[in-house]
Amino acid sequence: MTNRQNIKLETEESLKVLREIDSNPQLTQRELSSRLGLSLGKINFLLKAMIEKGFIKAENFKKSNNKSAYLYLLTPMGMEQKAQTTYNFLKRKIAEYEKLEIEIRQLKKEVSFSDLSSEDRGKIS
Repeated sequence: MTNRQNIKLETEESLKVLREIDSNPQLTQRELSSRLGLSLGKINFLLKAMIEKGFIKAENFKKSNNKSAYLYLLTPMGMEQKAQTTYNFLKRKIAEYEKLEIEIRQLKKEVSFSDLSSEDRGKIS
């Protein structure tokens, strides 16, 4: 078992890669790197891990002059992984949002509205 097989693929980075590939399978690793703001090495590592896990299938472009050009396709297992990762990511973000809402309410209670200008009161109300 390689090191890539042991990595957790339920990360925000993995989700971004799965979403980009789902919407545009012919992107190169360099284009993925640029679009997602991740290093080329990280993209390569994630793609190889996803291929090993069976989430992505890589096929050479048959008619391409560039024989190293690949078409990355989500497999049915990859689509399931994308849906599960999206769901878990959404749950985490909702929990973070709810904690922030509570913290904002507490901070508003601590702020003395009389010390603020009317413009500033409108911004935090």
